Amino acid sequence: MPGDSTIVNINSTGKDQNSFDAIVIGSGISGGWAAKELCDHGLKTLILERGRDVKHIKDYPTATLNPWQFPHRGRMPLEVEKENPILSRCYAYGESTDHFFVKDKEHPYTQEKPFDWIRGYQVGGKSLLWARATQRWSRFDFEGPARDGFAVDWPIRYEDIAPWYSHVEKFAGISGNYDGLETLPDGEFLPPWELNCVEKELQQKINSSYNDRYAIIGRCAHLTKPKEIHLQQGRGQCQARTLCERGCPYGGYFSSNASTLPWAAKTGNLTLRPQSVVHSIIYDEQKGKAVGVKVIDAQTKTATEFFAKIIFVNAACLNSNLVLLNSTSKRFPNGLGNDSGVLGRYMAFHNYRGTITASVEGHEDQYYYGRKPTGAMLPNFRNVRKQEKDFLRGYMMHFSSSRGHGNSKDDIGAEFKESITEAGPWGVFMMMQGETIPKYENHVRLSKDQKDEWGIPQLVTSIGYDDNDEKVLKDFLEQGSEMLDKAGCKNIHQHDSKQAPGLDIHEMGGIRMGKDSKTSMLNKWNQVHSCQNVFVTDGACMASTSTQNPSLTFMAITARAANHAVEELKKGNL
Repeated sequence: MPGDSTIVNINSTGKDQNSFDAIVIGSGISGGWAAKELCDHGLKTLILERGRDVKHIKDYPTATLNPWQFPHRGRMPLEVEKENPILSRCYAYGESTDHFFVKDKEHPYTQEKPFDWIRGYQVGGKSLLWARATQRWSRFDFEGPARDGFAVDWPIRYEDIAPWYSHVEKFAGISGNYDGLETLPDGEFLPPWELNCVEKELQQKINSSYNDRYAIIGRCAHLTKPKEIHLQQGRGQCQARTLCERGCPYGGYFSSNASTLPWAAKTGNLTLRPQSVVHSIIYDEQKGKAVGVKVIDAQTKTATEFFAKIIFVNAACLNSNLVLLNSTSKRFPNGLGNDSGVLGRYMAFHNYRGTITASVEGHEDQYYYGRKPTGAMLPNFRNVRKQEKDFLRGYMMHFSSSRGHGNSKDDIGAEFKESITEAGPWGVFMMMQGETIPKYENHVRLSKDQKDEWGIPQLVTSIGYDDNDEKVLKDFLEQGSEMLDKAGCKNIHQHDSKQAPGLDIHEMGGIRMGKDSKTSMLNKWNQVHSCQNVFVTDGACMASTSTQNPSLTFMAITARAANHAVEELKKGNL
């Protein structure tokens, strides 16, 4: 099989030269935070990134280009789209971001059920590409599984993570309004963005029509008014360009490249090694713990071993599962720490299938300044305090309003040219973000006969929707349409994209936290139950998905776990 030869070709400069206090696998949102916290505490830390290096500002080649400077005006040529059917379905993929995405053929996987796996293999990972929505989870989210009898009970509660939410929010920079909602706790906010005139009208009418629904301005990782801590990072104010996925030369939004990685590097404790594909974690049978990581050079295919006292796995959810599944030994024949048999199981994601469009009359004398990076959002209102519907959990809503250009019966010519100089009518776009229930049958596993070019078994994805997801979708379409109707919108149309899981880019689970080692992989500090010097703090660790965006929670969980790891090292427990 391709790459098999790499497994025996060990290129080591010696254990001393390849030894660190900590190894972090992955440089995305959670990996960057792990490195920042560990380096701040004086640990010599190695970050392993399977993709190329990306330096802040220097390696954002399209950040300041105008639309007419792209050969195809931002669209990918048809032949490229045909070669990349999965990638081409991603909202952020195009001519301006092509260099930040993994192409379909570059890292193949087996889809037992349709799953669109969106990946960014470079320093910074998908922190360069994320949608930047940041909401805290509430007590209802951490209590939900135990109360409603699904998945496993979280080993932590909101009170455990609240201080760490504050910790990461202050450093990352989160804009938001203090809304006082129990379902969506307030955080450490920079000034909020302002809703436009139509969004304000929709907000007022929705909020006044219901006693359990509250439309608010979105919360996002953008510097509306930088503080000293952000200036120390070398970051500046968000310019409201909404070209974020190209990489921001101002550091206006949070990314590993603009924030945590440069901060970690300034300590002198960081070693960054791009082009390093992690093959497996090395387990020492005699010591009863992990001692290092086996790496395949992405370009030369040469294998190297690196050693450390603690290992943080932050390769992004599916790849973190892949690493642990491939880390076999006499002690762990089915994957590192997999005594419970749940490794790779209970995968979940966010249901984005439902959208609603509508038109709004009036306000034709008003417009908006700039392109704010967020719209309005409405926290979940279903099954919050008790189970009350015929489906489990619920959904968050996001909506925004904007103006297109004037209408013309022609798509070319003088009349068309004249029409696009005028603003058109107002329109509304609403989308769902539905919680899905982790189920045993939703899983990933290693292929028995297919390997990638680095000699590592391909991942098999078997993740799909169920009847609960269909009921959640139906309720969103009904309730969203009702709300827009009450708000005075016209031409309301419901849409079901029927998109495959994965395109939400919010996959979670497989290495879940839990109170019982018989039904989970990690304890309350994100340590592998049976190998406690290995920590998993990215999406793979999540016991459930909530309805909120997950990245802020990944950051907080990572910072919490990293600080615990430092304390345990000091005590000699790791």
